[in-house]
Amino acid sequence: MTKTILLATTAALTIVAASPALADTVPAAPGQDAQSGDQAVPVFAPDFFRDARPNTALDMVNRIPGFSVNDGDGARGFEGAVGNILINGSRPASKNDTGSNVLGRTVAAQVERIELVRGGAPGIEMQGYSVVANVILKTTSSREHILTTNASLFEGGQDLFGGTYQFTAREGERTWGVTLGDGISSSDSNGAGYVVRTDGNGAVLRNEQYYNDGYGGGNSIRGNYSSPFMGGKIDLTARYGINDWHNINRQTAPDVLRESFYDNDAKSGELGVVYTRPLSEKLKLESRFIHEFEEFDNVSTSRNRDGAVVSPEQMFASNGKGSETILRGLVRYERSPAMDFEAGGEIAYNMLETEQAYSVGGVAVPLPSASVKVEETRGELFGKGTWRINPKWTLESGLRLESSTISQSGDASQEKSFFFAKPRLLATWTPMANTQVRARFERTVGQLDFDDFAASAEFADESVFGGNVNLSPESRWVSELTFEKRFWGEGIVSLGLRHDEITDAIDLIPLDGGLAAVGNIGDGTLDQLALNVTIPTTRLGLSGGKFGFRNTWNKTEVTDPTTGETRAISGVRPTQATITFQQDITSWKLQWGGAWIPLLGQKNFQPDQVSGWRGTDYYEMWAEYKPTPTLSIRAQVNIWNDFDQHRIVFANRETRPVAFVEERFVDPRTFWQLRVRKTF
Repeated sequence: MTKTILLATTAALTIVAASPALADTVPAAPGQDAQSGDQAVPVFAPDFFRDARPNTALDMVNRIPGFSVNDGDGARGFEGAVGNILINGSRPASKNDTGSNVLGRTVAAQVERIELVRGGAPGIEMQGYSVVANVILKTTSSREHILTTNASLFEGGQDLFGGTYQFTAREGERTWGVTLGDGISSSDSNGAGYVVRTDGNGAVLRNEQYYNDGYGGGNSIRGNYSSPFMGGKIDLTARYGINDWHNINRQTAPDVLRESFYDNDAKSGELGVVYTRPLSEKLKLESRFIHEFEEFDNVSTSRNRDGAVVSPEQMFASNGKGSETILRGLVRYERSPAMDFEAGGEIAYNMLETEQAYSVGGVAVPLPSASVKVEETRGELFGKGTWRINPKWTLESGLRLESSTISQSGDASQEKSFFFAKPRLLATWTPMANTQVRARFERTVGQLDFDDFAASAEFADESVFGGNVNLSPESRWVSELTFEKRFWGEGIVSLGLRHDEITDAIDLIPLDGGLAAVGNIGDGTLDQLALNVTIPTTRLGLSGGKFGFRNTWNKTEVTDPTTGETRAISGVRPTQATITFQQDITSWKLQWGGAWIPLLGQKNFQPDQVSGWRGTDYYEMWAEYKPTPTLSIRAQVNIWNDFDQHRIVFANRETRPVAFVEERFVDPRTFWQLRVRKTF
């Protein structure tokens, strides 16, 4: 019923917002303007954000109607992996120094304007995105300090505390800075509950109390430097950090104890160098070098006692290292203000080397691909053109040619080569400054997770996975159509339809010995409907408020490698509607808001079991007080109604009789988040 009401409501809003009369009679919000002759690029001046009293540039970008910050989608190489944020028309110097990181250490007073580029524009690196935010900074000299402290306080769980210090100095076109971080992380599904396991006839096998807690943290240092250099500009960034993660799962009953522990320790770092230089009035060179590395040490342990029976301790340990190195260069030719071309190439090297051991009662158990070194060498040539045909039409087209070789050594030796042609076409129609239609057609190739080549374990679910030496990258032909309407200054309705034809879909496959592994299970499809609605409430009688609704409905299909039946792809959420409201109360120097997720969840399919989780009624309420332009105090409470996990385990993969059904009912802990931020 809730979904039906929401769909009806948002459909009505779409029709109303699409009315030309409404759009033409409503002026834009103060400070919002469009560049002359360029309807596809609305410009947001600092006055647009005045009521929000932003402390940082990130606060400003997060207030742009209909725009959500994306820090990258894990795409191969550099393309698409660095998100939808530009700083002065350029990407950050490394993949991990994301746009949100850069904006988070930039005080709001340094922002001259923000351009929202929709559908592409000459001279703008869209990098596969249909919409990007280009933050233009002032070139005045300044010294900026941002000090932030954070706390996450859990009801009956592990409290966490951290913070960051950021310093940035600007002298005209020269910028340098340092960031010191003490980060925290936790699972929002931590909590207590109970587990009920029944056999195929419904008889109770287990009825036990359940407890889960996952938390971690990390310390890091980052340095940044940007300056004119040899007739151009150089950008440097370097980072080094250490982090840890811990997870505890415990089930208890009278004379019963089942425990599993996971501990991870890792060190990581990166170096990024970007050099840009004009070669002529219309020709520009950009070269980029990125190197990332990681070392890790993981241990999983499981101990069980059921009455007088003590099961042998299980232990899975892994350690290793990985790296990625990218060298990229391109030239951009601006034929005219309405047309430009770019061409270039990229070479990359990825590596993972890991050693793993699995034992039961101290006795080693052989695993497929326990000692693995995986290497990928990839080269890519690309070309792209952007043509602003007129103020209403923009066309972007391009082609990338990729060749790669993946080799594996250790317990198994193998080498595979791949070639992909990846065309892209993006057409944008902007009949009015507040109305836009975008059509996209392209081929994408996913980045393999090299961890999937090696064995792994999830003792909390009593699962051990083998490695797969035969993994191939997943590729997709993507067709997408998006309609966007802006109204009432900060209002927006965006409706998107998407269809993916998937080749070599990645999911779980059966292995000999009763194991499973990540693998390619054949072709599949994705059909998607995405809706994003923001409604300013000032005209409805509630000053300074904004109501929001967003959801993405996904339907996937693939053939199960065990049963041969058509099913959904593991890990894809069919729906996750989010309803939000926020309000600026300028007289109180206060902002407040909240969000409600009525339902979320997903299913996962393994050769010998079907599992999934379901959460209902997730709430968050927050308030942020800004007594001065340089001080922000924010408090937030997060409340779950429930978080349930379901698992059906089969006694035989082929005939699939039910061995047992397990229901895990969790009441996630309420937790509070506190943040104090001072800029000076």
